[in-house]
Amino acid sequence: MTSRREFMKLASTAMLAPMLVREMHRNKRKASRIPIAFSTLGCPGWEWKKILDFASQYEFSAIELRGVEGRLDLPSLPLFGSDRIEQTKSEIRAHKLKIACVSSSAQLYVEDSSKREKQLADARSFIDLAAALGAPYVRVFGGKAESDKSVAPDDATKARVAAGLRELGEYAGPRRVAVIIESHDHFTSSATLKDVLSAARSEHVGLLWDAHHTFATSNEDPEHTVHELGTWIRHTHLKDSVGSGEDRKYVLTGRGNVPIQRQIAALRSIQYTGFYCFEWEKLWHPDIDDPEIAIADYARVVGHCLGDVHACGSS
Repeated sequence: MTSRREFMKLASTAMLAPMLVREMHRNKRKASRIPIAFSTLGCPGWEWKKILDFASQYEFSAIELRGVEGRLDLPSLPLFGSDRIEQTKSEIRAHKLKIACVSSSAQLYVEDSSKREKQLADARSFIDLAAALGAPYVRVFGGKAESDKSVAPDDATKARVAAGLRELGEYAGPRRVAVIIESHDHFTSSATLKDVLSAARSEHVGLLWDAHHTFATSNEDPEHTVHELGTWIRHTHLKDSVGSGEDRKYVLTGRGNVPIQRQIAALRSIQYTGFYCFEWEKLWHPDIDDPEIAIADYARVVGHCLGDVHACGSS
């Protein structure tokens, strides 16, 4: 595995060599695009055509849908309406792309029955959309009430989340979709997630490993997280940052202190076959670098890492 200094060198080189990814992919030995993706959370101002064109230009294999033009209620968008969705799917295919995941805002910690049903109904609408698009996953959150100041969710909360995952898995399975809980909010430690995923007891339920949060929030080494949760990991979010606690700030890939190269190597060690997805939280943090810079940079740095086993750990 390379040292951090070498990884930083790769990052710096990437900034100076914008043609790196395209040149790499022209190599005839490469049978297909490298499995990188990005979430549309990172480009809230882009129109649909620009999203597809940019992904194709920088040779991404997939995109994760998390809003289009700043609108997060994806099932209600005309782009995915019954009279438009076939054209939308055709446009995705024409750009040689896949939909890695359709990401909802549903939170499963909710206890009040009417509010809980609203969250579950929202998740089901996203599952229906994923099925129509041929996307394999729908993301949900465990979530956390603003009034909850505890360090970790209690047993009752974990049980509600597990039950919600199981119920949604039963709905998603016949539609050839799986429901994946993101390591986020109250649910970032391996121990908590393992409890919930084990209790869900569903082959149609898995984990979206946001590798930033397990590291930055729960202080876990990536090797530990993957050892504990690897059997459930279906999709990933990768991003870099500097600082600690409330003072963390997102930075371009390889410029921070998140061990991204180790996260990738850990995934490779379990023969992970999903996408390595860049989640640039531009919608929530408008002060960070623009998507034209950050997403292209990720394609160069992580694309090179994944395309060369000597650059970022062996598979």
